[in-house]
Amino acid sequence: MFTQFKNIDTAFKHIRLFSFFLILACVSISCFAIYKYYAFFNLKDQRIYILYNGKVLTALASDRKSNLPVELRDHIRTFHQYFFSLSPDDKAIKASVTRALYLADESAKKQYDNFQENGYYNNLIAANISQEIVVDSIQLDVDRFPYPFRCFATQKLVRSSSTVYRKLISQGVVDDLKNQTDNNPHGFLIRGWEILENRDAVNKQKVDL
Repeated sequence: MFTQFKNIDTAFKHIRLFSFFLILACVSISCFAIYKYYAFFNLKDQRIYILYNGKVLTALASDRKSNLPVELRDHIRTFHQYFFSLSPDDKAIKASVTRALYLADESAKKQYDNFQENGYYNNLIAANISQEIVVDSIQLDVDRFPYPFRCFATQKLVRSSSTVYRKLISQGVVDDLKNQTDNNPHGFLIRGWEILENRDAVNKQKVDL
């Protein structure tokens, strides 16, 4: 009889162990199924459909975080181009700088006021100087917020008799406004902007042919 009870007890232990592994397997399968469902659901949300030449094409919408450095650099580059690419016309200068001021805080307005008080824009108009800027590189730290940057650019001032190149270095931080507008398509705002260096680099005399 004791042998029979011992066999029953052993069988019960086996059944209990089997039941434990069965429950564990069911839980694992359920968790995996839930994970795959949410992964598929997120992928479905990122899927967009484009109508092109009467055909429906499927595309995936990328996460903004993956494009963040590109958008930040474009915002910084656009601001500098609006602020420094100027033609010798008062209305054109004001229009270009106004577009730049939508992309930055009062620090850019202070710099504009300083240039205006020093007669910088009047000199451009009086001497008929066209000013262009090319952004050479942008150092950006996306691991800190607001995002600090340093911009290295070359200014080109074209006179009737010569062309002057100036090296420009500026820095600041970029804040995320979480709101995109027509005047600020990326929804960023440059704060604490300052010019670190603005000096002549190369002076090329124009030669009449």
